Amino acid sequence: MKDDIIAGLDIGSTEIRLVVGQRVEGERRDKIQIIGAVSTPSEGINKGSVNSIEDVTSSISACLEKAERLVGVPISSVWVGINGPHIKSERSKGVVAVSKSDNEIGRDDVERAIEAARALSVPPNYEILHVIPVKYIVDNQEDIKDPIGMVGVRLEVEALIIQGLTSQINNLTKAIYRTGLGIEDLVLSPLAAAEAVVDSKQKELGAVLINIGSSTTSLAVFEEGELLHTAILPIGSEHITADVAIGLRCPINLAERIKLEYGSANPDKFSKKDEVDISELAKEENSEDDSRKVSRKYIAEIIEARVEEIFQKVDNELKKIDRSGMLPAGAFLVGAGTKLQDIVEVAKKQLRLPACIGVNRSISAVIEKVNDQNYLTALGLVAWGDQFMDENSSHGVAIKKTFNNVLNNVKDVFSKFKP
Repeated sequence: MKDDIIAGLDIGSTEIRLVVGQRVEGERRDKIQIIGAVSTPSEGINKGSVNSIEDVTSSISACLEKAERLVGVPISSVWVGINGPHIKSERSKGVVAVSKSDNEIGRDDVERAIEAARALSVPPNYEILHVIPVKYIVDNQEDIKDPIGMVGVRLEVEALIIQGLTSQINNLTKAIYRTGLGIEDLVLSPLAAAEAVVDSKQKELGAVLINIGSSTTSLAVFEEGELLHTAILPIGSEHITADVAIGLRCPINLAERIKLEYGSANPDKFSKKDEVDISELAKEENSEDDSRKVSRKYIAEIIEARVEEIFQKVDNELKKIDRSGMLPAGAFLVGAGTKLQDIVEVAKKQLRLPACIGVNRSISAVIEKVNDQNYLTALGLVAWGDQFMDENSSHGVAIKKTFNNVLNNVKDVFSKFKP
């Protein structure tokens, strides 16, 4: 039964979430069934980066213990989401000669081409996390999705190389290994979330997934079924809360409640007479000296300015790849920051694209909790793990091989920290 368990661990700046799935036999292939989802407050993480290994380890341990009590089976390994402004992406090409005498392209040729694409100049303090093939070229035929079985002399691959800061990867994996968990793979968080939210047709047309977390906003752009670009921006929903706290001169916990209960990203829907009494909220948040009325329009103006800035930064990333306003399937918004009223309208206006709140499309789950915005990344990690358990994908084998190279290096160094 242990082999059938797939667990996705999403380590955020405010919460750690763990979603547990189990593969069950279906008519055509094994189906994934969600059997548990838990979250615990996160400590030791700031803006996607570890700043205290001890705190992160204890937070993960608490989450793991809660999950094992819920599902009733031990969890031995996890698929881990990695996030943070230190992550960067770069394009690279690899070219090889087809090895067989009959010039038929096999999986080993594809792996050699991807390995050649990996051989780019990486800064000494960075590790390669993902090598994701974008397209293949066989002789002079371009835009090939899967070259295996085709005939040609020269195979070329264009790949997106995603790199992370070695120290941050090591710190994160060290904290996880200390809990006694094994790591299946490290997966970039927006890629994982896209597995749960964006379907293949939308990826084919052109779509962007935007994950607005508490301290970072990450995005993944897809076109023609492949990943085109990814970026992580050091701005998130806690910046909106901080703006409200400064604007209203109130404590940060009260500002968060005001933002969620009375906030909006559209000040035009309120008049100057629309006011709200925050004294009840102030009492609940132990800030009884704050009993007054505030203008809803003023709150919305504060929020709108920061939300517009977030989407302008996203649009700047789309401009880098000439896709600003040119993704027909539109933008899919996920993450805790999307619970803000009218955020979709601002996204449509700033990005000049169709936009909607992302929902779970990939895994049918009887546990309603996992369909919540906060759990979509962890759910996507389970979907990612389920997909790459199928070793028939040349794409998957190449990516998994890259992950394992990174993880084996880290595991050798930190194995002594495992209890």
